[in-house]
Amino acid sequence: MALTLHYHPLSSYCWKVLIALYENGTPFEARLVNLGDPAERAAYAELWPTAKIPLLVDGGRVLPETSLQIEYVDRLHPGRQKLLPEDFEAQLNVRLWDRLFDNYVMRPMQGYVAQWLRPEAQRDAAALASTVEDLGMAYDLIESRMGDGPWAAGPGFTMADCAAAPALFYAAIVRPFPPGHARLHAYFERLLERPSVWRCIVEARPVFQYYPLRHALPARFLADA
Repeated sequence: MALTLHYHPLSSYCWKVLIALYENGTPFEARLVNLGDPAERAAYAELWPTAKIPLLVDGGRVLPETSLQIEYVDRLHPGRQKLLPEDFEAQLNVRLWDRLFDNYVMRPMQGYVAQWLRPEAQRDAAALASTVEDLGMAYDLIESRMGDGPWAAGPGFTMADCAAAPALFYAAIVRPFPPGHARLHAYFERLLERPSVWRCIVEARPVFQYYPLRHALPARFLADA
């Protein structure tokens, strides 16, 4: 039985798992979730009470949390791309970068977007400023600690890069990368050249219209040159 991924093509966390599945070449069924529909949301919550996406289902096993999902696929549904190295020290490095991108880039980015989903009069200016400041700290951290290898945790593309691609894609719309951060700029461009990453961008184009910061999306992401 193939894996089932409950997802939405606009979700950054869904991109993270989709990139892993595309990299791995893992067969799966993509099942779109409309959390805006009360009945569909209630039915989905029966699978996992938080009703958050993505959710990975393998037979009778339901797996929440994106990092767990990727590690599960990497171990039990291995494919062409190993996303978590066997060496323990290398694993720790991958998990560290994975947590960095999820907690220090993805989280403030989502906090900023959440404010934009509110009516303008109800947006919290202090919260908006705080998330932008947090992204600046994260950019500095990435720039200062990223090595000379092509990918976040070393020479190979890993779970860390699956997390980085959607986090940086959406974060750069909230706060563009500083001009002096050459490593961060170059790393992001390498991510965009990855077919699995670009596939997520293309698949999201029909729903970018629902993204609250769609006015700030660079033109190169809206159509191929």
